[in-house]
Amino acid sequence: MNLLTRVALGYAACCFAASGAAIDGQEPTVASEVSELASKIDTQAKADEKSKSTSKIACVELEHEKIKTLAERIENSGQLYKNNDNPIMQELWFLGRYHGQSFDAEGNVGESDGWENRRFRIGSQARFFDKLTLHAQMVSGFDMDPFYNGFTELWSQWAFDDRFLVTIGQQKHRFTHDRNVSSRYLNTLERSMLLNMFNADYTPAVTVAGKSDKFAYYTGIFSNATSADILDSFTNYDSGYSLLASGTWDVKDTINTDEAFWNICYLYSDANQNATNLNRYKDGVSTALILTKGAGSLVSEALLGTRSANGDAIGINIQPGWFFTDKLQLATRYQLAVADENDGLLAQRRYDRAAGLTTGDLYQAGYAGFNYYIAGHRIKLMNGIEYADMNGRDVWTASIAFRIFWGPNSNGPFPMNKMLSQ
Repeated sequence: MNLLTRVALGYAACCFAASGAAIDGQEPTVASEVSELASKIDTQAKADEKSKSTSKIACVELEHEKIKTLAERIENSGQLYKNNDNPIMQELWFLGRYHGQSFDAEGNVGESDGWENRRFRIGSQARFFDKLTLHAQMVSGFDMDPFYNGFTELWSQWAFDDRFLVTIGQQKHRFTHDRNVSSRYLNTLERSMLLNMFNADYTPAVTVAGKSDKFAYYTGIFSNATSADILDSFTNYDSGYSLLASGTWDVKDTINTDEAFWNICYLYSDANQNATNLNRYKDGVSTALILTKGAGSLVSEALLGTRSANGDAIGINIQPGWFFTDKLQLATRYQLAVADENDGLLAQRRYDRAAGLTTGDLYQAGYAGFNYYIAGHRIKLMNGIEYADMNGRDVWTASIAFRIFWGPNSNGPFPMNKMLSQ
């Protein structure tokens, strides 16, 4: 009996039953059969609706997957394993970066040009027991000669909680906001001249960091030397030591911007004649204000170095930026540094010194360029022009750079892995 016949018969039976009639003395059963059938139809309709909804969601997800940007598609490039439900190992990464750049520097006392394999590093990082992170990253020498030139980083970290993380091993000196920003996220070709004079690099250290609400801190004690022989770096501590402390406050509530951070750092270095890092100034103090609003950004930092053999120096580093699109950014910078000795400042080792700038007591530089983010910071092209002047001797430097990295991201105030949009 087909559905229409059953429904028609049921309707007739219901009408007949309503008039008090019975068929052969039996209670009308067709109506109950129809009621049961209607219930089944209703259940099937709900199932069909659920199936349609599921299909619609799947289609939306498929369409979203199709329109994902390249940056979104390769966001986890280098991630070999992730399972937060595994009680032993939760993550495993293959990480690395390559930075290559062409430069042409011309000044009134010299010139230099060429291609430079600026950075090449590879390594791995793994997280165990939700608390332990192990990180190892080797580095190549200048222009990849030698290919293996020791480790930039070789450390272990135990995260008691977000407020207290202890890291032991060879790691980065995070002195100044400029230095804290990884080279993966830099908007300019190089960091500021005065910061580079501090000779901050990677050395064995014990550091403690954490964050709570709107405040983050970082502090530690560092060796003042490292070498390509990592065993030597970890066993010989005859170079002196450095103490570093940094605090960062989220001050967005007091400034009308999308983001606002204020950072202050202090550095004390007891370096001796064996030191290779942080061996110029005894004391260093910096403060930075990092602002973003819409497509614009402004990073302003002041830096002071005191008690060096060549006197004291103070400088400012101001970096306005603007994103014309999600991919195209205008990056600019102005630097000013002043020393109280005639030879208190030392020009940038890259490009400036090669073109004839040496020492002086007054340095100014202006940079302007465009960054094109093919896949966010993971794949980008950079080009810019910088004019630098040291006591009347000047250099113009034009550069084009290609930068790529894979592995986990770092967090922190702009531009740490942060892209702005209009």
